[in-house]
Amino acid sequence: MLRHLPPITDRAVLVGTNTADDAGVYRLSADLALVQTVDVFTPVVDEPFWFGAIAAANALSDVYAMGAAPRLALNIAAFPRSVLSLDILGEILQGGADKCAEAGVTVIGGHTIEDPEPKYGLAVTGLVHPERVVTNAAARPGDALVLTKPLGMGVITTGIKQGRTSPETADEAIRIMAALNRGAADAMIQTGVSAATDVTGFGLLGHLHEMTRAARVRARIRLAAVPVLDEAWGLARDGTVPGGTRRNRMAVDEAVTWDGIAEDAQVILCDAQTSGGLLIAVPESRLQRLLDALRERGTPAAAVVGEITGTGGGEISVDPR
Repeated sequence: MLRHLPPITDRAVLVGTNTADDAGVYRLSADLALVQTVDVFTPVVDEPFWFGAIAAANALSDVYAMGAAPRLALNIAAFPRSVLSLDILGEILQGGADKCAEAGVTVIGGHTIEDPEPKYGLAVTGLVHPERVVTNAAARPGDALVLTKPLGMGVITTGIKQGRTSPETADEAIRIMAALNRGAADAMIQTGVSAATDVTGFGLLGHLHEMTRAARVRARIRLAAVPVLDEAWGLARDGTVPGGTRRNRMAVDEAVTWDGIAEDAQVILCDAQTSGGLLIAVPESRLQRLLDALRERGTPAAAVVGEITGTGGGEISVDPR
């Protein structure tokens, strides 16, 4: 679809749409660039406050993935005011405002439309030094791949909607989705890494494919090392799978070699995440430093899930070990 849009010719644009990165970056001066992103989605949990908090954390994550600091945000909301109480919208906005306050981000306004289905998200502006932008396009052969949140949120939130997810797992998923990726971003900035992206709607393999294709490399994922919420496995086997996850599997089919990987594991690795963790490519010489920094900051996971194996055209192999 984006091929039909006019090409970006402004030389101040440091990151545009050509590498499918997490946010756009625009140079204002020799030592300052703006990072901009927008993200909106429908409810993934029943509680309005936590829906707002998760949506805000998800939108802020794009800025963190670029190695930038989010500063300002605008609310974007759609709401069926003739069907639901406006108090519910107030709770959604409060959840977003509280999460932004936790991140040190000022919400300076927004826009709301009437719509049959609730939707909420943020347009976020961040700041970064132009020479310190972390993109998804600079992974190098020999880099380790580190993931900072477990997978399974897509099937778990689908299970919540269908009444199949246990209350304990639902609470754990909400806590993980609402967790900011600020600590993970701080750790990678402190360490110095090759590349990063956040794992959201296209799933782990979808976002990794964007990374490998942009950098002209290939990668291997080690299934046994990938952190996954336990209950997600049973939900995947039972077919409690969001439509986005199914589309993700189709999208990466030609790029991925599964090496005998079972059906449920293929689902999990392609599962459409909401407010997932960062996927970071880091030189082996800096790997332990990154893992120590992530653990010091208490990120939900600090797992070495694979490596960049060489030059290529975006190919990914999945190893069961």
